[in-house]
Amino acid sequence: MEQTDYSNYKILLADDEDDILEFLSYNLKKEGFQVFTVSDGLQAVKEAIKIQPHLIVLDVMMPNMDGIEACAEMNKIDSLKNSIKIFLTARSEDYSQIAGFDAGADDYVTKPIKPKVFVSRIKALLRRIDNNANSAEYENQNIRIFKNFTIDLERYIIITENEEIALARKEFKLLKLLTSKPGKVFTREEILTKIWGNDVVVGDRTIDVHIRKVREKLNLTQIKTVKGVGYKFSTKE
Repeated sequence: MEQTDYSNYKILLADDEDDILEFLSYNLKKEGFQVFTVSDGLQAVKEAIKIQPHLIVLDVMMPNMDGIEACAEMNKIDSLKNSIKIFLTARSEDYSQIAGFDAGADDYVTKPIKPKVFVSRIKALLRRIDNNANSAEYENQNIRIFKNFTIDLERYIIITENEEIALARKEFKLLKLLTSKPGKVFTREEILTKIWGNDVVVGDRTIDVHIRKVREKLNLTQIKTVKGVGYKFSTKE
Protein backbone atom coordinates (compact mmCIF):
# COMPACT_ATOMS: atom_id res chain seq x y z
CA MET A 1 0.00 0.00 0.00
CA GLU A 2 1.29 3.46 -0.97
CA GLN A 3 2.28 5.61 2.01
CA THR A 4 0.60 9.01 2.20
CA ASP A 5 2.96 11.98 2.38
CA TYR A 6 1.72 14.41 5.05
CA SER A 7 4.72 16.75 4.89
CA ASN A 8 2.75 19.44 3.05
CA TYR A 9 0.07 19.67 5.74
CA LYS A 10 0.37 22.39 8.38
CA ILE A 11 -1.29 21.80 11.75
CA LEU A 12 -1.61 24.42 14.48
CA LEU A 13 -1.97 23.23 18.08
CA ALA A 14 -3.26 25.62 20.78
CA ASP A 15 -3.20 24.51 24.43
CA ASP A 16 -1.96 26.11 27.65
CA GLU A 17 -0.61 22.78 28.93
CA ASP A 18 2.96 22.20 27.72
CA ASP A 19 2.78 18.43 28.18
CA ILE A 20 -0.32 18.21 25.96
CA LEU A 21 1.37 20.29 23.26
CA GLU A 22 4.50 18.15 23.42
CA PHE A 23 2.52 14.91 23.36
CA LEU A 24 0.32 15.85 20.39
CA SER A 25 3.16 17.53 18.51
CA TYR A 26 5.35 14.44 18.85
CA ASN A 27 2.69 12.08 17.50
CA LEU A 28 1.82 14.34 14.56
CA LYS A 29 5.44 15.04 13.62
CA LYS A 30 6.07 11.29 13.68
CA GLU A 31 3.52 11.03 10.83
CA GLY A 32 5.32 13.76 8.88
CA PHE A 33 3.02 16.74 9.56
CA GLN A 34 4.34 20.29 9.92
CA VAL A 35 3.34 21.25 13.47
CA PHE A 36 3.12 24.72 15.06
CA THR A 37 2.23 25.32 18.71
CA VAL A 38 0.85 28.23 20.77
CA SER A 39 -0.38 28.48 24.36
CA ASP A 40 -3.54 30.61 24.16
CA GLY A 41 -6.40 31.53 21.87
CA LEU A 42 -5.18 35.00 21.00
CA GLN A 43 -1.82 33.62 19.85
CA ALA A 44 -3.69 30.94 17.92
CA VAL A 45 -5.57 33.53 15.85
CA LYS A 46 -2.39 35.50 15.12
CA GLU A 47 -0.37 32.39 14.23
CA ALA A 48 -3.17 31.00 12.06
CA ILE A 49 -3.26 34.21 10.02
CA LYS A 50 0.51 33.96 9.61
CA ILE A 51 0.91 30.29 8.63
CA GLN A 52 -2.51 29.48 7.09
CA PRO A 53 -2.79 25.95 8.58
CA HIS A 54 -4.81 23.18 6.98
CA LEU A 55 -6.07 22.09 10.41
CA ILE A 56 -6.27 23.79 13.81
CA VAL A 57 -6.58 22.03 17.18
CA LEU A 58 -7.95 24.28 19.94
CA ASP A 59 -8.20 23.55 23.64
CA VAL A 60 -11.47 24.93 24.97
CA MET A 61 -10.14 26.41 28.24
CA MET A 62 -7.20 28.75 27.54
CA PRO A 63 -6.08 32.15 28.89
CA ASN A 64 -6.55 35.49 27.08
CA MET A 65 -9.04 33.96 24.64
CA ASP A 66 -10.66 30.53 24.95
CA GLY A 67 -10.88 28.04 22.10
CA ILE A 68 -14.51 28.77 21.26
CA GLU A 69 -13.86 32.52 20.98
CA ALA A 70 -10.72 31.86 18.92
CA CYS A 71 -12.65 29.59 16.54
CA ALA A 72 -15.37 32.20 16.09
CA GLU A 73 -12.73 34.86 15.35
CA MET A 74 -10.98 32.62 12.82
CA ASN A 75 -14.23 32.00 10.97
CA LYS A 76 -14.59 35.76 10.45
CA ILE A 77 -11.32 35.73 8.48
CA ASP A 78 -11.82 34.66 4.86
CA SER A 79 -8.43 32.95 4.55
CA LEU A 80 -9.13 30.76 7.60
CA LYS A 81 -12.75 29.77 6.92
CA ASN A 82 -11.68 26.58 5.14
CA SER A 83 -9.17 25.53 7.80
CA ILE A 84 -10.49 22.46 9.62
CA LYS A 85 -11.00 23.13 13.33
CA ILE A 86 -11.02 20.59 16.17
CA PHE A 87 -11.67 21.20 19.86
CA LEU A 88 -10.02 19.47 22.80
CA THR A 89 -12.49 19.13 25.67
CA ALA A 90 -12.42 17.63 29.15
CA ARG A 91 -15.19 15.17 29.95
CA SER A 92 -16.73 17.71 32.34
CA GLU A 93 -17.10 20.26 29.53
CA ASP A 94 -20.07 18.70 27.70
CA TYR A 95 -21.65 22.12 27.20
CA SER A 96 -18.62 23.24 25.24
CA GLN A 97 -19.15 20.63 22.53
CA ILE A 98 -22.42 22.24 21.49
CA ALA A 99 -20.96 25.74 21.78
CA GLY A 100 -17.96 24.59 19.76
CA PHE A 101 -20.06 23.36 16.85
CA ASP A 102 -22.05 26.59 16.98
CA ALA A 103 -18.75 28.48 16.66
CA GLY A 104 -17.91 26.55 13.50
CA ALA A 105 -15.90 23.56 14.73
CA ASP A 106 -15.62 20.46 12.53
CA ASP A 107 -14.97 17.92 15.28
CA TYR A 108 -13.91 17.51 18.89
CA VAL A 109 -11.68 15.13 20.85
CA THR A 110 -12.21 14.36 24.52
CA LYS A 111 -9.32 14.22 26.98
CA PRO A 112 -7.53 12.02 27.92
CA ILE A 113 -6.37 11.65 24.33
CA LYS A 114 -5.37 8.35 22.74
CA PRO A 115 -2.65 9.17 20.19
CA LYS A 116 -3.60 6.52 17.61
CA VAL A 117 -7.24 7.62 17.57
CA PHE A 118 -6.30 11.31 17.55
CA VAL A 119 -4.00 10.92 14.55
CA SER A 120 -6.58 8.76 12.77
CA ARG A 121 -9.22 11.46 13.14
CA ILE A 122 -6.79 14.11 11.90
CA LYS A 123 -6.10 12.04 8.78
CA ALA A 124 -9.80 11.39 8.20
CA LEU A 125 -10.59 15.09 8.41
CA LEU A 126 -7.75 16.04 6.08
CA ARG A 127 -8.95 13.46 3.57
CA ARG A 128 -11.77 15.88 2.76
CA ILE A 129 -9.17 18.25 1.34
CA ASP A 130 -7.58 15.48 -0.74
CA ASN A 131 -10.74 14.00 -2.17
CA ASN A 132 -12.99 16.97 -2.68
CA ALA A 133 -11.11 20.18 -2.10
CA ASN A 134 -13.38 22.31 -4.27
CA SER A 135 -16.74 20.81 -3.37
CA ALA A 136 -19.07 21.43 -0.45
CA GLU A 137 -21.27 18.44 -1.31
CA TYR A 138 -21.59 16.45 1.91
CA GLU A 139 -22.52 13.22 0.12
CA ASN A 140 -19.40 13.28 -2.07
CA GLN A 141 -16.95 13.32 0.81
CA ASN A 142 -15.31 10.15 2.04
CA ILE A 143 -15.99 10.97 5.66
CA ARG A 144 -19.08 11.94 7.60
CA ILE A 145 -18.62 13.84 10.82
CA PHE A 146 -21.13 13.83 13.66
CA LYS A 147 -20.87 15.10 17.22
CA ASN A 148 -19.83 11.80 18.79
CA PHE A 149 -18.32 9.83 15.92
CA THR A 150 -16.83 10.02 12.44
CA ILE A 151 -17.52 7.58 9.59
CA ASP A 152 -14.58 6.91 7.30
CA LEU A 153 -16.30 5.60 4.17
CA GLU A 154 -13.02 4.82 2.44
CA ARG A 155 -11.59 2.61 5.19
CA TYR A 156 -14.91 1.19 6.44
CA ILE A 157 -14.29 2.23 10.04
CA ILE A 158 -16.00 4.33 12.68
CA ILE A 159 -13.84 6.69 14.74
CA THR A 160 -15.16 7.60 18.19
CA GLU A 161 -13.47 9.76 20.81
CA ASN A 162 -11.72 6.71 22.26
CA GLU A 163 -11.14 4.17 19.50
CA GLU A 164 -11.50 2.97 15.94
CA ILE A 165 -14.37 0.51 15.49
CA ALA A 166 -14.76 -1.88 12.57
CA LEU A 167 -18.38 -2.92 12.05
CA ALA A 168 -19.52 -6.01 10.19
CA ARG A 169 -20.12 -5.19 6.52
CA LYS A 170 -23.93 -5.16 6.70
CA GLU A 171 -23.84 -3.13 9.92
CA PHE A 172 -21.57 -0.56 8.26
CA LYS A 173 -23.79 -0.37 5.16
CA LEU A 174 -26.82 0.11 7.41
CA LEU A 175 -25.22 2.99 9.32
CA LYS A 176 -23.97 4.47 6.04
CA LEU A 177 -27.50 4.39 4.63
CA LEU A 178 -29.18 5.93 7.67
CA THR A 179 -26.60 8.72 7.99
CA SER A 180 -26.75 9.55 4.28
CA LYS A 181 -29.90 11.60 4.93
CA PRO A 182 -30.26 12.54 8.62
CA GLY A 183 -33.91 12.93 9.59
CA LYS A 184 -35.24 10.83 6.70
CA VAL A 185 -37.27 7.77 7.70
CA PHE A 186 -36.10 4.69 5.81
CA THR A 187 -38.84 2.09 5.55
CA ARG A 188 -38.11 -1.55 6.29
CA GLU A 189 -38.71 -2.42 2.64
CA GLU A 190 -36.25 0.28 1.55
CA ILE A 191 -33.60 -0.93 3.99
CA LEU A 192 -34.01 -4.55 2.93
CA THR A 193 -33.69 -3.63 -0.75
CA LYS A 194 -30.68 -1.35 -0.34
CA ILE A 195 -28.72 -3.47 2.14
CA TRP A 196 -29.70 -7.06 1.34
CA GLY A 197 -31.02 -6.74 -2.20
CA ASN A 198 -34.11 -8.23 -3.83
CA ASP A 199 -32.54 -11.65 -4.32
CA VAL A 200 -32.03 -12.36 -0.63
CA VAL A 201 -34.96 -13.35 1.57
CA VAL A 202 -34.61 -12.04 5.13
CA GLY A 203 -37.15 -11.22 7.80
CA ASP A 204 -37.86 -7.97 9.61
CA ARG A 205 -36.11 -9.40 12.63
CA THR A 206 -32.81 -9.33 10.68
CA ILE A 207 -32.98 -5.54 10.43
CA ASP A 208 -33.80 -5.22 14.15
CA VAL A 209 -30.82 -7.36 15.12
CA HIS A 210 -28.41 -5.36 12.98
CA ILE A 211 -29.78 -2.05 14.31
CA ARG A 212 -29.35 -3.30 17.88
CA LYS A 213 -25.75 -4.34 17.21
CA VAL A 214 -24.86 -0.95 15.69
CA ARG A 215 -26.44 0.85 18.65
CA GLU A 216 -24.57 -1.29 21.15
CA LYS A 217 -21.17 -1.23 19.46
CA LEU A 218 -21.19 2.56 19.04
CA ASN A 219 -23.31 3.42 22.08
CA LEU A 220 -25.60 5.30 19.68
CA THR A 221 -28.85 6.94 20.66
CA GLN A 222 -29.32 8.79 17.36
CA ILE A 223 -30.79 5.80 15.52
CA LYS A 224 -34.51 6.13 16.15
CA THR A 225 -37.23 3.55 15.63
CA VAL A 226 -40.33 4.80 13.80
CA LYS A 227 -42.94 2.24 14.82
CA GLY A 228 -44.64 0.47 11.99
CA VAL A 229 -42.45 2.20 9.39
CA GLY A 230 -38.70 1.79 9.83
CA TYR A 231 -35.68 3.71 11.17
CA LYS A 232 -34.05 7.12 10.92
CA PHE A 233 -30.83 8.77 12.03
CA SER A 234 -31.42 11.94 14.03
CA THR A 235 -28.80 14.62 14.72
CA LYS A 236 -30.99 15.87 17.57
CA GLU A 237 -30.74 14.09 20.89
